[in-house]
Amino acid sequence: MAGFSLALAEEQPATEAPGWKVLVVDDDEAVHQVTRLVLADFEFDQRPIEFVSAYSAREARELMEQHEDIALILLDVIMETEQSGLELVHHVREVLGNRSVRIVLRTGQPGHAPPERVIVAYDINGYREKTELTAQRLFTTVYASLRSYRDIQTIQKNKTDLERLINSSAKIFRHETTGDLAGAVTAELGGLLKLDRGLVEARIVAEGEYEIVRSTGHYAAMDDRQLPLCVTRLLTEAAQERTNVFSKQACALYVKSGGGDSATSCYLLAGETDRPLDQWQQRVAEMFCRNVSIALRNTELHRDLTETQNEMVYLLADAVESRSQETGNHVKRVAKQSHLLASALGLSSDYCELLELAAPLHDIGKIAIPDDILAKPGAHSEQESVIMRTHAKLGSDILSRSTRPAIQLAAEICRSHHENWDGTGYPGKLKAEAIPISGRIVAVADVFDALGSRRCYKEPWEEDDIKRFFAEQRGKKFDPKLVDLLMENWDEATAIRNEYPDSE
Repeated sequence: MAGFSLALAEEQPATEAPGWKVLVVDDDEAVHQVTRLVLADFEFDQRPIEFVSAYSAREARELMEQHEDIALILLDVIMETEQSGLELVHHVREVLGNRSVRIVLRTGQPGHAPPERVIVAYDINGYREKTELTAQRLFTTVYASLRSYRDIQTIQKNKTDLERLINSSAKIFRHETTGDLAGAVTAELGGLLKLDRGLVEARIVAEGEYEIVRSTGHYAAMDDRQLPLCVTRLLTEAAQERTNVFSKQACALYVKSGGGDSATSCYLLAGETDRPLDQWQQRVAEMFCRNVSIALRNTELHRDLTETQNEMVYLLADAVESRSQETGNHVKRVAKQSHLLASALGLSSDYCELLELAAPLHDIGKIAIPDDILAKPGAHSEQESVIMRTHAKLGSDILSRSTRPAIQLAAEICRSHHENWDGTGYPGKLKAEAIPISGRIVAVADVFDALGSRRCYKEPWEEDDIKRFFAEQRGKKFDPKLVDLLMENWDEATAIRNEYPDSE
């Protein structure tokens, strides 16, 4: 995958910003009226004031719980009691945990609450005597308080966005394939930028050309011709210019991956926001996209590493098989058939994949067996059989030095795939479930494939003879449950042999 391009869709008129909520708490109706009159035409950041009135501290508590977005409290000190206002301050800060709202005390009796004591003891942002609070001073007090509230909210929002960015980035870094990563990016970007109406995911197939992969929400039933022109224009521009593009309520973000700018299979995501992205949101989106770029590169490296590991496993296994004068695909078939049986047994998909990777190395210990014994066309003598059987432990000893999970599992398989269910196998004479499940599975797959294949010492068996052998050895050589699963999945196991035939 060459990269992602992310776009937000059709521009609409911005919704009118709500007013700043100011809670006036005073038991004197005249104070409410005068405050509203003086601040009737007040605006800050092109937003008016929305007044909320309370005539007691108890009523103010209820309103604070109903309105979490109150920006400023103009608070009388003495109401029900001489401490009502101060008790309300304590409730807001300590009980509700609201540190954002600005609180300005207004009192007509400063002697009951000396300013120097109140400011030290209570988290307030202003203290004014009602007699000194002229229209001009009220204006400047409210203006400064709302500016402070706005800045606190901005800092808090940025902090929240940054935390969300970190969490979202952590989630995408967990994915090891580009397919899983694309889905994770779609989900995380939608939450990060609040793209509530849905998303369109597309893939760049040529310079400025793309095809829709899938859509969600509002766009679920739309094809390329039905998408808003704004979407197609932004996506095309981002893909052509290979840069980030922002406009009102829409943006297109281009993300490079390990493939570099020359690659074309970029992913596009489209959606709508309820208002224009501010500079911080644009910055968060760009940081997220940079993290996506790193994650993409990591998935490419992981894929390359996995493919290299798989290739080396098969090359090594094939080298061992060639010493036995076997032809070709036995280890691949055993790997696929082992995956089939493990899946039928209900083991996890992760374990099935690990088992498929480890199974080809089940006979790696044969690399230490002399050629005259390994390639002998007839039956082995008793002494030769003893030497031949050492390959199980030898293979385990070789592979157990690795710390890689797949190689560790391969070491377990080497040691246990010649153990028999009834305890007559080797090298440990393990019995029944004491034999690791990996060894039990590979034992069935290995024998099934060996009996149906040509060897230097035999011709392939007929299908009925193979079935008869497994029926006879059920509960003796093989785990009876696995024999039953082999019978139930016989056609699939046989299809694997046909798909990977031995070369002549």
